[in-house]
Formats: sequence, structure tokens, C-alpha cells
Amino acid sequence: MTSEPIPAWGEPFAADRRHELERTSPFDGPSAMPEWLDAKGEGMTVAIIDSGVDGGHPAVGGRLVRSLRVDLALEQPEVVEDADGGDVVGHGTACAGIIHSLAPEAEFVSIRVLGPDNKGKGIAFAYALEWVVDHRIPVSNLSLSSKSEALFPTFHDLVDRAYFANCLLVCSASNYPGQDSYPSTFSSVVSVAAHDIPDPMTWFYNPRPPVEFGAWGVDVPVAWIDGRTIVATGNSFATPHITGLLTRLRSAYPNATPFEAKTLLAQSAMNVLGQERGIGRIG
Repeated sequence: MTSEPIPAWGEPFAADRRHELERTSPFDGPSAMPEWLDAKGEGMTVAIIDSGVDGGHPAVGGRLVRSLRVDLALEQPEVVEDADGGDVVGHGTACAGIIHSLAPEAEFVSIRVLGPDNKGKGIAFAYALEWVVDHRIPVSNLSLSSKSEALFPTFHDLVDRAYFANCLLVCSASNYPGQDSYPSTFSSVVSVAAHDIPDPMTWFYNPRPPVEFGAWGVDVPVAWIDGRTIVATGNSFATPHITGLLTRLRSAYPNATPFEAKTLLAQSAMNVLGQERGIGRIG
């Protein structure tokens, strides 16, 4: 989450391992150039659970329609309106900018759970997820995760509820190989790690989860606070690339279930053999 490059991409997406990703599509049919790629996110609302979003940043395109935060000081934690709005770090604005670049007609709801140190309580994250499910938000970007074993069952229940409520949760994997983080390890979410190809329209499907998709996340120019742009590396910045693509897909097929959306995205990945988009694009 800084401009210092770190080895954050998932191992299957590294150049010397991409041959392992070659895969024949599970579907037949002429869907190599899917129609949903022409969509722009029309009619979609995307929740960003993060450090807030700077709605005035040019990269966000004026598409922030609501700012919320999780208030843990109340007797019962609650998602409340964030009167001050804004972004206390820059991380959430970075995610919103990437999504907007791919799905410019989608609107954003920001739910702030992180503080100025870019850290937050797992329970705040859980309450934000519950709000997303209760309000049936079509797509949510989760460029954060929790290592709390105590909250494992809570997150597991929440993401299953989201799955059955037709809410797509797009979640970044841990930047540290072998480290479990929640909810990215659960099958009900779309899990994402970074690759190093500087192209927002290059994504891979990993047939050996728990990390399922790889997107550009190394040395990515991203929006930041105070109207700035920085270069950042991490799975946090790969995730909104997949979120943007799924927002396009859902705007074209609003009734697609999470399973169908995930499958359609996998079908059109660069490493799926027999597809026009996939041939010759592994390298």
C-alpha cells in the first residue's frame, strides 16, 4: 500500500508459473469476446468497505453517493452516516478510482472501517458486511481482511448470507504467502491476488483456489488523498480491477448469481484455452 514495490502477486500469476494456469473453458459456445465487456456499470451500486472515499477526487468521477462509517462507540455497534465523509488514508479512494476507470457509470457507497493508521477492528468490518447484505448491494470491494480466528464463524456466516442474497463480495487475499485471512479464503467470495502485467484488462483464473483470480496489482498508479496520485503495490489494488470487471458484468446481466458471474469471468480469463481472448496471452 505504498510506492515501494513488494512481491505481492500470487505465485500462480508469476511469469515462470503461468503455464500452470492453462485451462479449457467449462462452457462451450462463442463467448470469447463477451458482450458484458461493453457495459459501463450502468445501474450498479458498488460498496467500498475501506478507509473512506474522497468523493471530490477527479479519479472518482463524482460517483460517490453516500458515505457511512461503523461506530463502535455506541452500546450496539452500528453503521451510521459519516458526516465528515472523506478518506482518512487514501486506500479507499485508490480502490474507487480503479473501479471507476473500468465501470464509469456505477455509483459508490463508502463504508469506513479503517482509521488514519490504515487499521481497523475486525468487528467493524463484520458490521459493514452485514449492512451490505441487509441492503442487497450488488457488488462490494473488500481490499482488506481479518486474521481473527475468533471472528472466523462470523465472517463465514456473513459471506454465505451475502452469496444467497445475490451480493457479490470481491476480496483481496493476504499479501503474505500462506497466511489465512478472512473472508478471502471462503468459497462464497471472489478472491483476488496481484499479477505484474500493467494492463487493467488482463486477468487470470486460478483453477487451484483459494485465490481464484489474478489482476494487475504491482506498480499501479492510484488515486490518493489530497487529489494526489501515487504508485502502489499489493493485492488491495488487484481486487478493484476484478470488482470493476464484475460491475460491468452485473450491469449487463443484473440477475446473474454470484456463481454465474464468477464463472463468466473465469471463462473469459486470459489463461482459458479455446477462447479468443485467451490464446497467446499467457506470457
